[in-house]
Amino acid sequence: MKELGKIKVGKNVKVMKVCGEGAIKRRIMDMGITKGANIFIRKTAPLGDPIEISIRGYELTIRKADANIILVEECE
Repeated sequence: MKELGKIKVGKNVKVMKVCGEGAIKRRIMDMGITKGANIFIRKTAPLGDPIEISIRGYELTIRKADANIILVEECE
């Protein structure tokens, strides 16, 4: 498993675990990023923050610090 923030642009991944606590975990889960969800990495800013993703038909922007508490596995 890898952190979402370390996945390259153009890859599809599957969420395995959200590691945060409290308000941070709640904010991520409110965006629909839950275990088993498929995410497509659309774009990353030049310095790596923020990261643009597509999940369940929505396009979202997530901070790199938040992305690093989301553990994912690459899909083939």
